[in-house]
Amino acid sequence: QVQLVESGGGLVQPGRSLRLSCVASGFTSSRFTFSTYPMNWYRQAPGKERELVAWISTKGSTNYADSVKGRFTISRDNGKNTVYLQMNNLKPEDTAVYYCKIVGTTSWGQGTQVTVSS
Repeated sequence: QVQLVESGGGLVQPGRSLRLSCVASGFTSSRFTFSTYPMNWYRQAPGKERELVAWISTKGSTNYADSVKGRFTISRDNGKNTVYLQMNNLKPEDTAVYYCKIVGTTSWGQGTQVTVSS
């Protein structure tokens, strides 16, 4: 079973940056490895539904929610089984628990808390 471990969250002031990481492990097939899956970053703020923030294809194409476009950048390192989310110019409304997910699977990590506050 594939496992996902997110890290890199914390408490930051508005306008600052954070870089989240998500490491995937447990791929047992040589045919289906980390590099063969698109990846997502989601977030869930208190009292709100989980929302898709960013997506990256196996080839590196990306897409973003309008609320983070121009501020967040998703990237991946297939050699390290890791997907990243660089978050710049953070705003209080970015406060949430952030999760990564392998597209097409039901596995979730434990998430990493991001709090943006002065």
